[in-house]
Amino acid sequence: MTRREGNEAVFDTMRISRHTSERLFDFAFVLARKRRRGDRRGRVTCVDKANVLPAMAFFREIFRECAARYPDVDADCAYVDATALRLVRSPWEFDVLVTENMFGDILSDLGAALMGGMGMAPSADVGDRQAVFQPCHGTAPDIAGRGLANPTAMFLSAAMMLDWLGDRHGNVACSRAALELTQAVERAFADGSLIPVEYGGTAGTQTIADRVQRQLERGGITAELRV
Repeated sequence: MTRREGNEAVFDTMRISRHTSERLFDFAFVLARKRRRGDRRGRVTCVDKANVLPAMAFFREIFRECAARYPDVDADCAYVDATALRLVRSPWEFDVLVTENMFGDILSDLGAALMGGMGMAPSADVGDRQAVFQPCHGTAPDIAGRGLANPTAMFLSAAMMLDWLGDRHGNVACSRAALELTQAVERAFADGSLIPVEYGGTAGTQTIADRVQRQLERGGITAELRV
């Protein structure tokens, strides 16, 4: 809620509800379980400002209650400012982060920079029954029609969509396709020769798409990536 007192002050109210927080935390812990690899346990980190904001202290309290229901997943808490520092210094310390909207919006852009910029960053808005998948970046009207846009974020968003569909409907083919597409993107960039235009390279939209498609085909997948 927002309340304005003329030209003197504006007050915004942060509302943290138990119902929404528990839905968020349960989703995060289930996701962390899926991300376990070998002996590496999943981890969920609650990012807040519980030392300043009472609403965030409540958020952390609910998180700890939920964490007790997932003893097979590691759980910890961190202040948002310290998290920003650690993400730059040692991002490998984190696995799944949960936070409120404004902190998440800020940290997600920091995360996009760590992985190579907006052209590389996929995103998903996942609800109980529906989901929307899209790159983190906008429409970039300044380069429209020039074939310069990096399509990698779109490919990775599509992979996230396939993974969600596979999980929701028990469709092994979708889950497998998600993995194949993600690995094809990783292989396309693995040798360091594919450098998108935004990094000072010469690889535009079609060049990147062609390289990813070749990697898909080498993996035995017949597909046509249209960009």
